[in-house]
Amino acid sequence: MGQFDGKVAFLTGAGSGIGRATATMLAQEGASVVIAELKPELGEAAQAAITQAGGRAAFIATDVTRDESLRDAARAAVERFGRIDVLVNCAGGSVAQDGVATEIDMSVWDHTINLDLKGTFLSCRNVIPHIVKSGGGAVVNFTSWLGIMGAPFRNVYSTAKGGIITMTKALAAEFAEQRVRVNAIAPGVVHTERTMRKNADTYSDNPPPRIAYRRRLAERYPLGIGYPEDIAHIVLFLASDKARMITGAVIPADGGRSAYL
Repeated sequence: MGQFDGKVAFLTGAGSGIGRATATMLAQEGASVVIAELKPELGEAAQAAITQAGGRAAFIATDVTRDESLRDAARAAVERFGRIDVLVNCAGGSVAQDGVATEIDMSVWDHTINLDLKGTFLSCRNVIPHIVKSGGGAVVNFTSWLGIMGAPFRNVYSTAKGGIITMTKALAAEFAEQRVRVNAIAPGVVHTERTMRKNADTYSDNPPPRIAYRRRLAERYPLGIGYPEDIAHIVLFLASDKARMITGAVIPADGGRSAYL
């Protein structure tokens, strides 16, 4: 018996990284998982890995920046599995062109806000009603330690992730009476493929200012940096009945980074 037997979890960005690790763990605990992923090759691979291990999974091609895409994906999930009990918003990311607000091209703003902030909003907008119909459940959003503290060279991403914190608290208050808990996790650097590619030049000789900043940052994690499974364990707790008294919370999962300047 798994702690999520009979439950259905809808995960955005679950084709890789933290999302895929979380989908795998939820399936191992008995949940039927919906992999709402933009890239078919990633979504199909995640689905295949889970089903081959004996779990239940369905990949649904989803663009979190489009309201109608999330609406259709949520409906398809209910048609496939009958309900939705858990929403995990993992889709998101930053771009190398992010930087100082006075210098960046506004296309960086549009891309990052649409993906991170608007994407999380649209996912909640379209999936929470199905959770309400199921009698309640849990939403886990992803912010970042940058949303808690802000950072140089990442002005837009910090803004988007800060907005997710406020959104999480507002939705927690809005849907508490309908038994929907809404919390957020704020990871630091995590050993995902995307993060490792982005930081591959962190330890090069004579780095430019942005890279030098990353180098100093990597040295300021009291407990080191984590792996996708470290974060997935926290998602499972927040999504489970064990966390029934927690809503509107933001859990730093950054190895102590946001606690130490």
